[in-house]
Amino acid sequence: MTIYRAYIVGTHDRAIGVVQLDCIDDRSAIKSASRLVDNHDVELWQMDRPVARLDARSKQMCKQ
Repeated sequence: MTIYRAYIVGTHDRAIGVVQLDCIDDRSAIKSASRLVDNHDVELWQMDRPVARLDARSKQMCKQ
């Protein structure tokens, strides 16, 4: 398993929370992180590598 971190993004693109995810690959990590999206964007990272940003308004994902 690989450790990912999903950062809950608040105003001015500042992290207001973080959730650690243990997932097998990027695809499963993105699926898990998408469950965290509500009124805030979520940035998914694997160590120092940005994986994706999930936008709360448009419900779309941007690969990084």
